[in-house]
Amino acid sequence: MTDLASLGNGNGEEKKSRLSIYIFGAIVIAILAALVVPKYAAQFELGGEIFLELLKMIVVPLVVTSVMSGILGLGDVRKLGKPGGCAVLYYLSTTILAVVVGLLLMNLIRPGVGSMEQTALDEAAQKGGKKSAAREKIVKSLEEDTGLEQGEIAEIFPQLKGESKEVSSILKNLVLMLFTDNLFNAAAQTELLPLIVFSIIFAGMLTTMGSKVGQLTTMINQVNNALLTFIMLLMRIAPIGIFCLVAGRFGEAQMKGEFVEELQKVGGYFVTVVGGLGIHALVTLPLIYWLLTKRNPFLFIRHMLQAILTAFSTASSSATLPVTMECAHKNAGVSKRSTEFVLPLGATINMDGTALYEAAAAIFIAQAIGMDLTLTQQLIIAVTATLAAIGAAGIPEAGLVTMIIVLNAVGLPVEYIGLILSVDWLLDRFRTAVNVFGDSVGAAVVDRVMTPGSAQSKG
Repeated sequence: MTDLASLGNGNGEEKKSRLSIYIFGAIVIAILAALVVPKYAAQFELGGEIFLELLKMIVVPLVVTSVMSGILGLGDVRKLGKPGGCAVLYYLSTTILAVVVGLLLMNLIRPGVGSMEQTALDEAAQKGGKKSAAREKIVKSLEEDTGLEQGEIAEIFPQLKGESKEVSSILKNLVLMLFTDNLFNAAAQTELLPLIVFSIIFAGMLTTMGSKVGQLTTMINQVNNALLTFIMLLMRIAPIGIFCLVAGRFGEAQMKGEFVEELQKVGGYFVTVVGGLGIHALVTLPLIYWLLTKRNPFLFIRHMLQAILTAFSTASSSATLPVTMECAHKNAGVSKRSTEFVLPLGATINMDGTALYEAAAAIFIAQAIGMDLTLTQQLIIAVTATLAAIGAAGIPEAGLVTMIIVLNAVGLPVEYIGLILSVDWLLDRFRTAVNVFGDSVGAAVVDRVMTPGSAQSKG
């Protein structure tokens, strides 16, 4: 019996590793196809959109049922305080660390100094035009990537309606984002924060009602299990869907001359941001994981590889959430209670990569236009980038929108977003991968609080 069990486990691990290899291979082949035959590669866009829509389709029901199931699994609602507090503290701490890494690298390498001729700066200003024109360009980009209408985007990002707010107003907006007057409207707009708040309160109430709601709690757990099974089915076609997503987007960029050419123009900025994201993902987060769990962080990265690659492909932490939950629980061995409670929260408020990018981009723009930022101004950028990242939606290029807040906080001209706009779509994929990995590390860390002394995680 033992040999058979070991053999079964081995086959399972082999299948997981094989799937990760297939996904990675799909990304590599898609990029090569986009570079060699961009016209044909771009035609795969439809297949990628279908795969992305399938993922996004189950995000809202999965968040609601998984959070409720996680709370119900705690048994006693009063136990929620410590894990919940640890999750929020972890997410806030890692976001601040990410911002610090971005600021340090930008000040040490200074890629913006001398990297742009005056003509290039003029072109960027002309592309962006006035501040209103820059906003219109961002809204158009979001329309193409998300499929939302302008009115819907304006509701999700109020700052696009006019000038960005002060830090106090940002805090006010963040608090208001926790609540909604219509749960169905929040679900339709994929506004996850109010759904999470409702799910926590409702499930917490159910834990106090005992056998009176036994059938309801059983149904919630059953729906959650059914959705997780659906995710496993989706993962069987993941390599094909991911190939279509990457080939379509990269092929389109190559046809427009926005791939190699634009990378050459802003190569220093691109390499610095990717380097900062790499330091955070391969040094800061693994170190935190090792210190708090005493486990091998790079084995954990291997277990989460499917989710990381899917995040790179979709550029959406919300769309990747189902895969992240599957990998964290099935591959990395993080307890179901932790994945169901911590990961949906992280996909909504934990944006390490986005915060690092926003801080770095603001410094780069300041360097490119010859504006010397004081220490106070850089601290303002750090605080604003942290808050703006928390408020960013888990959709493609959401960080570009909240960039307006960061730039206006220190008086940088919004129109110069045009300097980085051409490569933002590619950086968006890197920072989303870091966001998702940061979420999974948070689930593993909080898991130790939920089950002290346990050996849940395989990482």
